[in-house]
Amino acid sequence: MERTKINGLKEKIGKKVLIKGFIHEIRDQSKVKFILIRDNSGIIQTVTTSDKKEIFESIAKISKESVISIEGIVKSEKQAPSRIEIQVEKYEILSESANDLPISVVEKGKPPELPTRLDYRWLDLRKPKNLLIFKIWTDMEAAMREYWLSHGFIQIYTPKFVAGATESGAELFSLDYFGKKASLAQSPQFYKQMAMASGFERVFEIGPVFRANKSHTVRHDTEFTSVDIEVSYIKSHEDVMKIEEEWMGHIFKRIKEKYDKEIKETFGVEIIIPKIPFPRITMAEALALLKKEYKHSCIGDLDPEGERLLCEHFKKIHGSEFVFVKDWPIEVRPFYHMRENGLSKSYDLLWKGMEITTGAQREHRYEILKEQAKEKKVPLEGIKEYLKFFRYGCPPHGGYALSPTRVLMLMLGIKNVREVTFLPRDNERLNP
Repeated sequence: MERTKINGLKEKIGKKVLIKGFIHEIRDQSKVKFILIRDNSGIIQTVTTSDKKEIFESIAKISKESVISIEGIVKSEKQAPSRIEIQVEKYEILSESANDLPISVVEKGKPPELPTRLDYRWLDLRKPKNLLIFKIWTDMEAAMREYWLSHGFIQIYTPKFVAGATESGAELFSLDYFGKKASLAQSPQFYKQMAMASGFERVFEIGPVFRANKSHTVRHDTEFTSVDIEVSYIKSHEDVMKIEEEWMGHIFKRIKEKYDKEIKETFGVEIIIPKIPFPRITMAEALALLKKEYKHSCIGDLDPEGERLLCEHFKKIHGSEFVFVKDWPIEVRPFYHMRENGLSKSYDLLWKGMEITTGAQREHRYEILKEQAKEKKVPLEGIKEYLKFFRYGCPPHGGYALSPTRVLMLMLGIKNVREVTFLPRDNERLNP
């Protein structure tokens, strides 16, 4: 018999079915035993009664989280959690779980601390709440690609072994590469720009990046997924911001269409499709606003409290959860950002009190790029291969990088990026 997924059982009322999944819960009563079975589409109540003596006496003895197959008849039942249940006729244990579960899949009372949950991440991920996170991520990426493909983007995959630093050498993971010194890529930035010099015009990548970041905060990790785009023939960073806000609106629309009810029920938050265009404020204006309205001072860059206050301000005054902070001081931006009037043509996108994106127009003119590198004291020898990309013509271009784990964390009201990462890596964790 072909297996039926749990979310397809309502179409099988009155029919015999085969289901497979984990034993979620066992409710053992005197004359009736209820076994809740879970697969990645849902949970169903199965029932066996004392008249089926052999099954009745044995099935409730199976340990929770064992993997089982059940054959039975689908029946309507108003008292059942999903208003249907399966009357068990036959079962088989596919894999029996040990009784001493280190963490419970069915949470009752206060859950274990996050480090303990991450030690047993494969069990923690069995929780339907955690499964939902990765379903949402899957559709979030599908919506990203849907937008890109409808707007002429080309997908690229860039190397993760690199010869030099992309951003700051202080955050490099260095390693021996057949007798040569190499590093793990902090960003696909230089290779995205190479694609512009190659005439690809519009590219995207979703892939891992690595930062030897010693900060142990709710927003930092040492290996994470980065979403990157780069586009040619732009006039300024405003063109990049326009693409991003349209893209974000498309993503949120798709997630709301598919998961609005589940997200409300599971996480207690509502997905709000952002209005376009997002508000914009220059960095100088942002610093002045924070100082005048909130008596909060930031020097050069925005600190977490500054990001939070700006988001609260724009939500209250403009009704927007998103705000672009643009035209940053060149002192806090990398050498390859284009400059104008003593400022970098760059921006951060803030959402719900946190930066989720950094974007910019890049400097594509070879001699100016070299001078900016010298000014930033970036050794030209270390970036000589990168500089070659611009010697033989390169269109004006710009792009951005976004952290999907930060987006998911904020979207679902979760407190830590590790909870929305399949297997987190930070400055303390290398297992499992």
